[in-house]
Amino acid sequence: MSTMMTVSSLNTKIKSLLEATFMHILVEGEVASVTYHTSGHVYFSIKDEESSIKCVMWRSAVSKMKFRLEKGMHIVVEGSVGVYTPRGEYQFYAVHIEPYGKGALALAYEQLKEKLKAKGYFDAHRKKTIPKHIEKIALVTAKESAALHDMLKIIEKRWALVEVVVIDTLVQGESAASQIAKSLQYADSLGTDVVIVGRGGGSTEDLWCFNEEAVADAIFAMQTPVVSAVGHEVDVMISDLVADLRAPTPSAAIEMILPDSQEIQYMLEEMMQRYKQSIEQKLRQGIQAVNHLEEILLRSSPLRTLEESRTEFKRLEEEFKRLMQYKLERFEAQLPMLHKNFQQNMYFILQQKEQHLEYVFKKMKMSDPKLQCKKGWAQVTLHGEPIALESIGVNDKFTLVDASVKIEAVCLDKKRY
Repeated sequence: MSTMMTVSSLNTKIKSLLEATFMHILVEGEVASVTYHTSGHVYFSIKDEESSIKCVMWRSAVSKMKFRLEKGMHIVVEGSVGVYTPRGEYQFYAVHIEPYGKGALALAYEQLKEKLKAKGYFDAHRKKTIPKHIEKIALVTAKESAALHDMLKIIEKRWALVEVVVIDTLVQGESAASQIAKSLQYADSLGTDVVIVGRGGGSTEDLWCFNEEAVADAIFAMQTPVVSAVGHEVDVMISDLVADLRAPTPSAAIEMILPDSQEIQYMLEEMMQRYKQSIEQKLRQGIQAVNHLEEILLRSSPLRTLEESRTEFKRLEEEFKRLMQYKLERFEAQLPMLHKNFQQNMYFILQQKEQHLEYVFKKMKMSDPKLQCKKGWAQVTLHGEPIALESIGVNDKFTLVDASVKIEAVCLDKKRY
């Protein structure tokens, strides 16, 4: 069963499919119509014998063109297919246009470009960062070229402190690509911070050595960051795509990676001025703070603090005396009552103690052994142990004890009743 979708969903899928399939392609055709808009954009269409396609080129790309589009002109357009989803319309977004006549080189360029792209030569994640502070540069270019002269001139003007190593290299002709590759390998061994490879402008054939696979392989294998600066701004070489940074011209390469000494000087002067103003402001604030502290110190001097403490001590002393006098007077008024209560309490306690003493005396008197023993009775002990009379035999020595007398006796005779 077919899947139902909305119009927006369908247009979105078409957009994804077209834009993913037709990216960075070249299209040949004849200009059927062209309109230079006041915004700077160019709207045109190209056609062949059987069909046509609408195209647009944004102002930023138009400004880089060296010629003006005219109806009937045979051109090669570089760009991508895009879809305007709300209306379901597609058109070609041009980024570069050239007059027709370079078909073979353009095809070779695209074939190598796709091959290297598949190998990951253009991946953004593998590109190395150009150092912010550069002390040594290697320039791979022709020794007597105008491009080298321009780069050295700009280096001297912008940042003369940098050390420059020039590697004389053939940059045009059949053997140029292999020589450039060897020079790049040599430059990579010098320990420089960055390598710039390139040359000035020329025809496509003159610049073609920078579209060779050998140069791309050499750049890709380098450990040192590489800047590709070939031809003019409109020239996009394979070396530009593989390098860590693409400069539109050799001169621009120096301007992109080296700081401008005059700008830095201006910046330092501005920073110095701001620093001076900041110091002056901090000094003013410091002086104000010192003056404030001085005022506080005068208000809080030790002598003044001591005098205030002495005054406070005297006040507290007087307060303490008044309080003590008040309490003494209060206790003095209560003294007769306390004396009377004390006498009453002592008299009551003495009465209780006398009664208790009398009770204890009577109880002790009642517990006196002398008063408890009956007349004529005594305790009989033998060897210190109380015994009954029947246990005493004739001639046995025993002891008779009462409350007040102890008698040692001998049994002379024994009778039972």
